[in-house]
Amino acid sequence: MTDATMSSVTAPPSVPLGRRGPLGSVLVHGGLVAASIAMLYPLLWMISASVRPEDEIFASTSLWPSSIDFASYLRGWFGLDVSFGRFFWNSLVVSVLTVIGNVVACSLAAYAFARLRFAGRNFWFAIMLGTLMIPYHVTLIPQYVLFLNLGWVNTFLPLVVPKFLASDAFFIFLMVQFFRGIPRELDEAAMMDGCGPWRIYWKIMLPLSLPVLATAAIFSFIWTWDDFFGPLIYLNDMNTYTIQLGLRTFVDSSSTSDWGGLFAMSTLSLVPVFFFFLFFQRLLIEGIATTGMKR
Repeated sequence: MTDATMSSVTAPPSVPLGRRGPLGSVLVHGGLVAASIAMLYPLLWMISASVRPEDEIFASTSLWPSSIDFASYLRGWFGLDVSFGRFFWNSLVVSVLTVIGNVVACSLAAYAFARLRFAGRNFWFAIMLGTLMIPYHVTLIPQYVLFLNLGWVNTFLPLVVPKFLASDAFFIFLMVQFFRGIPRELDEAAMMDGCGPWRIYWKIMLPLSLPVLATAAIFSFIWTWDDFFGPLIYLNDMNTYTIQLGLRTFVDSSSTSDWGGLFAMSTLSLVPVFFFFLFFQRLLIEGIATTGMKR
């Protein structure tokens, strides 16, 4: 019997490294379920509190209300000087314009860094990456002074216009990495057919970049919808408030706070974000997973 035959007979069967026994699987899945419950509990409690009577909201930590009362939703929607629907509309306008600005402007900047050759490209790309390390609060005062002199304070312009100027370096970097993964042979073939840079960007790069564009759109929408600090700085008129500023009006340190209305409107404010993520989650996962990979 040869050595190869002996080794094939005596060698123990290999066990995949990722295989666990029944007890290990139960422990892992039990831990994941417990962690999921711990993360979901605050959200479920908020939804439960939104349908409880006002005097029972903080009386129990149970998720099951003794009685269901939707008065908090009516009070939260119509109880302020301005209807809460106005805050929804303001947030929707700002978020949609931010998504459009980020997708268009950042994709153009990323295409220039990834595909075009111009003097100082690497230098300006490094400067752009350096802006990621600058805290937002460092540039807050100069920006506020600039927008104040332009007469833009108490309007949506300070929240929207910078997005059309490719001010979010994170999305530019994300798109650059994705564009670099698209074969240059497609550009060369298009140039041989007479396409210029603009047509290559519009006809080739954008159709092939839907995952990363969707990723930028989803993050832009969620971050803008949840933003509190920016609207707090630039918006003073209640008619221009976004949802986050509208939610703050339910809590008053000097008088009675409407906690039921706060939890009810907070629950409603999660609905657009949930459905936006639900519709585009496949493109989001694909965009993050394939960024920087050669295809």
